[in-house]
Amino acid sequence: MSIEALVPRRAPADGGACYDADREMAQTIIPVESVRLHRRPSQIPIEKKPNWLKVRAAMGPNYLDLKGLTQDLSLHTICEEAHCPNIYECWENRTATFLILGRICTRACRFCAVTTGRPTELDLEEPGRVAEAVKHLRLRHVVVTSVARDDLTDGGACVFADTIRAIRGEVPDCTVEVLIPDLQGSDEGLREIVAAGPEILNHNMETVERLQRQVRAKARYERSLWVLRRAKEHNPTLRTKSGMMLGVGEEWDEIVQTMRDLRAAGVDILTLGQYLRPSLTHLPVERFVPPEEFATLKAAGLELGFRHVESGPLVRSSYHAHAQAAQPVGAAG
Repeated sequence: MSIEALVPRRAPADGGACYDADREMAQTIIPVESVRLHRRPSQIPIEKKPNWLKVRAAMGPNYLDLKGLTQDLSLHTICEEAHCPNIYECWENRTATFLILGRICTRACRFCAVTTGRPTELDLEEPGRVAEAVKHLRLRHVVVTSVARDDLTDGGACVFADTIRAIRGEVPDCTVEVLIPDLQGSDEGLREIVAAGPEILNHNMETVERLQRQVRAKARYERSLWVLRRAKEHNPTLRTKSGMMLGVGEEWDEIVQTMRDLRAAGVDILTLGQYLRPSLTHLPVERFVPPEEFATLKAAGLELGFRHVESGPLVRSSYHAHAQAAQPVGAAG
């Protein structure tokens, strides 16, 4: 791990833009304090969920075992931090998505329940503890994600790579999926993650192009497409994956166009799920999409050429991820 990878990313003295020469992209660096302005209580009450979104909390023995293990090893999971509705089902099946690089995110996306602020930690022993948990759980497939770390020059890519290698060392037969942030367009960081050899690389588009700034203010539609396209260029055999949440005000034609753009970027796996509002400080739900529409979108996705489509109200990025990893390359489902 290079020393340079741990140096905090700093805004230019004039408060201007951070320039990526490789992609000729510039973005304004927004102080965390100003991003937090999004998090104001809304006058719109939390929406009542339809019956198809109601989940029974079943805390079985496997759920309790996994919860105890993450606490013992001082690990975080996105299942808990993001209030995932599938946590009971997945944990009872001994499947979890590990959250690395701490639990404080430098961004304040208006749909996300993860804590926003200035990160205070960079735990270089975390990859080894994740690998230990994977070994203890006897996992055949593991998903690793992270908060956005715009304070680091490589966005935390080196820790992703170290985690992949640590898992390989402890559980060689376990397939690895990573769900990465956009790394602020760092091609060097993306190359390092791909070189570590994950089977699946996921980067979520989250929403349609028109709603990007409203939903995830610091992200860019074209940059997310670039991440997915560039990952394939670094390793053409790598499976790439992306996801969208529905119900934040998108139109049908916009959903289909986003799906087309993702396929044009070479994306193999698509996930579509319902946005659920974590609290009053987050974006209101504009619409609860019925299961029938999700089924129609799945058919449309397969017709567009995605190898695998998970589409349903409760689908999240890592839902049934083990099945996607087990699917032979070239098979559609």
